[in-house]
Amino acid sequence: MGAPIVVEGVDEEPIEANRRLFDGWLLRAVTTLAIAYSVFHLYTLNIAPLETWSFRIVHVCGALVLGYILFAGNHFEADNPDKHRHGWTTWVAALLLIPAAYALVQTGIMYQMVLDGAMRLPAEMETWQFGWPLLLATGAGIVVSWFHHRGRAVFSLPDLVLIVCSVAASAYLLVVYNTSMRMSTGTPFAPVGISFAAVAGTALIMEMTRRLTGMALVVISLVFLAYVFLGPYLPGFLGYPGLSVQRFFSQVYTDAGVLGPTTAVSSTYIILFIIFAAFLQASKVGDYFVNFAFAAAGRSRGGPAKVSIFASGLMGMINGTSAGNVVSTGSLTIPLMNRVGYSRKSAGAVEAAASTGGQIMPPIMGAGAFIMAEITGIPYTDIAIAAIIPAILYFASIYFMVDLEAARTGMRGMRKDELPVLRKLVKQAYLFAPILILIVALFMGYSVIRAGTLATVSAVVVSWLSPHKMGLRAILRALNLASIMSIQIIVVCACAGVIVGVISLTGVGARFSSLLLGVAEASQLLALIFAMLISILLGMGMPTTAAYAVAASVVAPGLVKLGIDPLTAHFFVFYFAVVSAITPPVALASYAAAGISGANAMETSVASFRMGLAAFIVPFMFFYNGALLMEAGAGAIVQALVTALFGVYLLSAAVQGWFVNRLAGVLVRLLLLASALLMIEGGLMTDLLGIGAAVVAFLLQKQFGGQQPAAS
Repeated sequence: MGAPIVVEGVDEEPIEANRRLFDGWLLRAVTTLAIAYSVFHLYTLNIAPLETWSFRIVHVCGALVLGYILFAGNHFEADNPDKHRHGWTTWVAALLLIPAAYALVQTGIMYQMVLDGAMRLPAEMETWQFGWPLLLATGAGIVVSWFHHRGRAVFSLPDLVLIVCSVAASAYLLVVYNTSMRMSTGTPFAPVGISFAAVAGTALIMEMTRRLTGMALVVISLVFLAYVFLGPYLPGFLGYPGLSVQRFFSQVYTDAGVLGPTTAVSSTYIILFIIFAAFLQASKVGDYFVNFAFAAAGRSRGGPAKVSIFASGLMGMINGTSAGNVVSTGSLTIPLMNRVGYSRKSAGAVEAAASTGGQIMPPIMGAGAFIMAEITGIPYTDIAIAAIIPAILYFASIYFMVDLEAARTGMRGMRKDELPVLRKLVKQAYLFAPILILIVALFMGYSVIRAGTLATVSAVVVSWLSPHKMGLRAILRALNLASIMSIQIIVVCACAGVIVGVISLTGVGARFSSLLLGVAEASQLLALIFAMLISILLGMGMPTTAAYAVAASVVAPGLVKLGIDPLTAHFFVFYFAVVSAITPPVALASYAAAGISGANAMETSVASFRMGLAAFIVPFMFFYNGALLMEAGAGAIVQALVTALFGVYLLSAAVQGWFVNRLAGVLVRLLLLASALLMIEGGLMTDLLGIGAAVVAFLLQKQFGGQQPAAS
């Protein structure tokens, strides 16, 4: 009799603490709306394209509407039954519906005026009949929603106010941006209503970002917004001439900000690949990926930890966030790591470090690769190819750290009877077909949208060969799931767009570039370290997508001005935006892993930082050796990969204190560290010196090294 399948339920979407769970007619209505949102994107992207700004406005508005329906601004009654229930919030919300609905009605009247040939809208109407009612309802509605707490299955009246405000602001922008008035944004002649709609829209985006990702991105956004108006009073390189409220807000909700590169990517590539991921999840491909990883790596020493590396790499192709990757695979691998001898802290650290690497795993690479392609103009396929060796080095470094720790502590692997049968899983290898079709289509020259659509259709076809066949019900469930999964990343991209807008409209990015150039006069390495610290600082507590979008606007232009190739500069920034998820003190992936393992969150983040330490060296390798980004001949690329892998292994050995057996002393550790850095740097002379140092370390280790530990 065959061994039981170890993994089930990886593809189940976790339920957030503030997510409403409706039933009855309300559930059917919300499900229909969510399915329509996914279908709208598939139809618009593949069949009948909309005007660009209009499409992005509807894209963001739809995410806000679904978000305010599904995610509460406060805890639920069942979560805190002793908390006094505020009755006044319902009455205040009912009153706020009046100005919100009034503002929405005014957009209809203004639309009719435009249809009748009006070239301008009355400023008094935009201000007093649309603008102030909209701002009153938006601001007060957000505050009231903080105090309103009801049951998980009950819809919120304050959130209905915010939904109406989202629709009103978006409807006004659709009316104005489809006329010649669009050309006046950023000038004194811009319709005043644009500023009112932009203020309300920005506030609604930030409130939804708070509900879905916490305060980190919101606080950073508010700091940047404050800079717009406080910048003229700041000394030194941070000072700038200043922008008026109307001039700034008449531009921030255009392609210079919210509707700019981040939303361009979320409304095309990201939403499409989230739909693809939802279809893969519906056909239970995630379960197969993790079972395959168990069968392949489970029996080696420290087996479950190595499984988490393989599984997180595979799941990273279909999962857009580090923390989401932790939750999907860590709930299984962390308890198993505990079982074979890993402490709770170490188990959480391994999972956090491995899951973070999923963001740099081609071909999908979370969402950062698409934003990189949008910002740099470099074809997505070139970026995916360049990511191959960095991904190999990242996962190799984690693997070496795990393997050496298992050797040092004498951990066992899992028994054969605890694992799935590899022979049976190989027969289902056709489940990899959608991802292979995606890769082949991209390299055959298909557009990303067409390739993603083909891969999504192939996921349905492939499911018909598996036990989890997708019929109409499963397809509708996948479309519903895709909309829910997409809300977070869409509002995060929109919120990051506000920051990008501030950077582009105030020129603060150019001033950071000047600062980097000044540092580089002393040392280019020092400038890179400075860029690394800024990228990590900007990324702390933020999803990868937003972290990279902000760092790409602030840091990458300065690196390019240093003479660094644009692809290398953006990969440098992207890599550190990714590893900020395991960098203390604010490490989202580590905190998610600690929540599963039960370990202290800060200790887990420090341990995951140590586990991923070699990965912090990899971006510097790009700078010193372009072959690691495939920017060289085949021979140079192979040499760079081999020596870099050897260097990463030696660095892991130095960190873990294990090289053949327990390290003989500080001298051997220093030799290993020096050898690693020499091998990583690239070049024939440094490679030879590195090999020499490694040979000396090996001989000393053989002579004076410690003993093997007893197997646990």
